[in-house]
Amino acid sequence: MDPLHGITLKTILEKLVDYYGFDTLEELIPINCFKNNPTIKSSLTFLRKTDWARKKVEELYVRTLPKFK
Repeated sequence: MDPLHGITLKTILEKLVDYYGFDTLEELIPINCFKNNPTIKSSLTFLRKTDWARKKVEELYVRTLPKFK
């Protein structure tokens, strides 16, 4: 079963930001949208255009998923 099935990128990002914060996210996935004036909206815009970055965020979400429960 796909753990990402039915979950939007916005939900994934919001949960990761709530859990880690942008500072830790930037350390775990060093991309500028988490470093320079990060917001959910600007990060979503970047991640929707950049497949490799989105994949890294989705992978981190799957690895972190057990901690959300």
